[in-house]
Amino acid sequence: MQVPFVKYQGTGNDFILIDNRERLYDKLDVAFLCHPKFGIGGDGLMLLQNIEGYDFEMVYYNSDGQVSSMCGNGGRCIVDFAKRLNVFSGNSCHFLAVDGPHDAVWNEGMVELQMKNVEQIEKRGNVYILNTGSPHYILFQDQIQEFDLVKDAKAIRYSDEFKAVGINVNFVELMSSARIGVRTYERGVENETLSCGTGVTAASIALSKHLEFESGDFHVQVDTPGGHLMVKFHKLENLYSNVWLCGPATAVFKGNIELNN
Repeated sequence: MQVPFVKYQGTGNDFILIDNRERLYDKLDVAFLCHPKFGIGGDGLMLLQNIEGYDFEMVYYNSDGQVSSMCGNGGRCIVDFAKRLNVFSGNSCHFLAVDGPHDAVWNEGMVELQMKNVEQIEKRGNVYILNTGSPHYILFQDQIQEFDLVKDAKAIRYSDEFKAVGINVNFVELMSSARIGVRTYERGVENETLSCGTGVTAASIALSKHLEFESGDFHVQVDTPGGHLMVKFHKLENLYSNVWLCGPATAVFKGNIELNN
């Protein structure tokens, strides 16, 4: 069976995108396809599907083949993919993901994706735990480039508290009140990725808690190993709403892969 695909990256977070509107590819070997040596390679795989009431549905798998929670960079990439397939007209769309509905705005390779509201943040000193569509552990510390992230993050991800379900681990460096650096270890990938959209979003919201921002509208610039993103949100006491993840979504190459099943 020949399966057409497009390889995307969003600030170094790379994905395999497949048009599944005709429901031809419901039993794919995702782990094989995402393998960097034997398959196409990617942090995850997404199926774009039709669903009533929305422009499309995003079905996301981690590179281990398991259905994943929300992926922010993946969401931005599938919006660009859908636009280039003429799935929606104009520059805005409304789609369904595993964590619910999302709105997005497309502008020639740049995508702004509305994320879920956040109401609960657990604070443990310099650590913040919150869910932005996926669960995240945010730790503020200096010089995040100077240590073995995978080793330190695995100790948290596989601790007794988190090992059953897993958690994404983010190390965040404060550069200013409106700029942070972020490195992320992603569950499901089980390694550091060059960027993580839900992690960047979680880190930006945690920043406002860490620095005790007053209520208002905020823009946070985020530097990741794979590039630059912006997170916009409105804070009203403990409610974070109108949350937008903004950045590039780039098609790298397209092709066909032969599968036996």
